[in-house]
Amino acid sequence: MSKSSQLTIIAVEGEDLRWPTSLGSHGSDAMHTDPDYSCVYVTIRTSGGAYGNGLTFTCGRGTDVVLLAVRSMKFLVEGKNADDIFSNFGTFWRQLTSESQLRWIGPEKGVTHLAVAAIINALWDLWAKLENKPVWRLLADLEPEVLVSTIDFRYITDVITKEEAIELLKKQKAGKEARIKDLLDNGYPAYTTQVGWLGYSDDRIRDLCKEYLDKGFTAFKLKVGRDLENDRLRCRLIRDAIGWENKLMIDANQIWDVDQAIEWVKQLAEFKPLWIEEPTSPDDILGHAKISEALRPLKIGVATGEMCANRVMFKQFLQADAMQFCQIDSARIGGINEILAVYLMAMKLNVRVCPHAGGVGLCEMVQHLQMWDYVSLSGTKEDRVIEFIDQQHDQFINPATVKNACYVAPRAPGYSTELKQSAIENYRYPHGKEWERMFAEGIFQYNKY
Repeated sequence: MSKSSQLTIIAVEGEDLRWPTSLGSHGSDAMHTDPDYSCVYVTIRTSGGAYGNGLTFTCGRGTDVVLLAVRSMKFLVEGKNADDIFSNFGTFWRQLTSESQLRWIGPEKGVTHLAVAAIINALWDLWAKLENKPVWRLLADLEPEVLVSTIDFRYITDVITKEEAIELLKKQKAGKEARIKDLLDNGYPAYTTQVGWLGYSDDRIRDLCKEYLDKGFTAFKLKVGRDLENDRLRCRLIRDAIGWENKLMIDANQIWDVDQAIEWVKQLAEFKPLWIEEPTSPDDILGHAKISEALRPLKIGVATGEMCANRVMFKQFLQADAMQFCQIDSARIGGINEILAVYLMAMKLNVRVCPHAGGVGLCEMVQHLQMWDYVSLSGTKEDRVIEFIDQQHDQFINPATVKNACYVAPRAPGYSTELKQSAIENYRYPHGKEWERMFAEGIFQYNKY
């Protein structure tokens, strides 16, 4: 009998939590100039006292809208037996994303899918805690048939079937224990975006480059896209700081038209960026394909995925050779179940996955996914890295930890998503202690709408 067989889900609770990162330009880029890193934080409680925590990332305003979407889905989760969910997870995922009335305001994208991600992430955290394993190890220990059963293959069987997915996983069984040991001993390579926010001064960028070089980092990402000459100056500044033996990536956060992206990046090609990230609309698959083709002779890849709506769009990006670096995001599409589908398609079509982790709790979650990929699917770390930003980790009970520029493999049970109670009390919006203080001091003005 499984540990979840007698547990009924009795409550799905949500919180609107926001951190005032805009005050220091942390997270700033060409499109998102003043983000306040935020999340909808979900707690799923069971009749036996066990609980799971999940979240979905936002940039401030609108977090309350996602919270309303979570509340609209509670009736699909509360009262369910946890074991029934986990033993039929693929079926449950489809029920959650296909409720006949809620589906109309998606389907499987936007606000409703962000809400799905928060709920699904909390369920995986619950499952892993019940099994007393970190999520990456829970995933790695599942038999291929069981893991594949958690995925909804609707709309993607023209690229990968259940049978093909099972076969891909079975091929990597050899050497699995050695890769687990390697992860525990050495961790997983990281790159940093912390040096390159668009609102940072030149002096701050220089100081941060030195700081992260001293920490062992060899890959750095810079935000670009507002002013070409300024981008050239900042690329030169970073190259002078990190040298030419280290990797540089650039990220435009959707700011350009297609032809503009091609010409702009050509002007930055002398700085040898490994990739240009989100060069145009995140929905423009053919546009990304055109950019990829134009930049291929320059050996500059295209990276995208953090705003990709669902597995169907990922499928088309991969089919069209429109991304050379696939950036899954732990909270943009519908949680782990759907993300597994993207990893499997990327594996079949030979595209590297390098997760996006610029946001509250994203580092905590994507580390599990990429470590599972190494252990169970791709079997390699070569040319693969996980983004790291050094923000809000102190708010979590089991924060993501990076040593020698590598993520340390989590050992605590769960998805590393449980926040400290003090974080909730201080940053609950708008009545957390810190928000009430900032409103009183005139640092922020509260506007409900």
